[in-house]
Amino acid sequence: MTGQRSDARRNYQRILAVAEAEVAAHGADASLEQIARIAGVGSATVRRHFPTRRALLEAIFQERIEVLCEHAHRLSAAEDGRTALLEWLRALVVYAVSARGFANILSYEPPAEELSPHSCGKRIEAAGNPLLQRAIRDKAVAPHVTFHDLLTLAVGIALATEHHEDPDTQAGRLFRLAVEGLSPEHGVAGASGNSGSSVLVTESLPDGRL
Repeated sequence: MTGQRSDARRNYQRILAVAEAEVAAHGADASLEQIARIAGVGSATVRRHFPTRRALLEAIFQERIEVLCEHAHRLSAAEDGRTALLEWLRALVVYAVSARGFANILSYEPPAEELSPHSCGKRIEAAGNPLLQRAIRDKAVAPHVTFHDLLTLAVGIALATEHHEDPDTQAGRLFRLAVEGLSPEHGVAGASGNSGSSVLVTESLPDGRL
């Protein structure tokens, strides 16, 4: 039995290592059959360890999630709540742009879906939502903005720039546009107009910096 458990652990680690490389190369839709072939195991073994594609992606990005959660915790002690929120949100965008598949695992988690408290989306929300709520209390963010709005923004920017020739630069530009609003010289108060669309902040950033 001990030998079987050791084999299972080795298979798990080998599959995970191969899957991480394949997702980095091909994105969240990387072939599970190809992962199994490279890892030297059967498809059934892959599915035994990772019953769903989401479960595999969750395992791949555990360390990145942990880093983001720790970053949010450190920022909770920052003096300025608005700056703390924007710094963390920008880090989330950077992570989502730099790691193919990361945005996909977050986008798989609509707010109405019942998720494990250990899922990527739940852990990200638990870490980042206190920063949002503090910024709202400080009147630096419109009160109707939800954490899901911010997550959708980060995921959308990452997915929209994934195939851009310079995704980091383009993602940074889109993030600044989202933060500043389309008309920063007028601020963004009232920018929702009649459409009811969400506004992230209630004033523009000086000099357009993040």
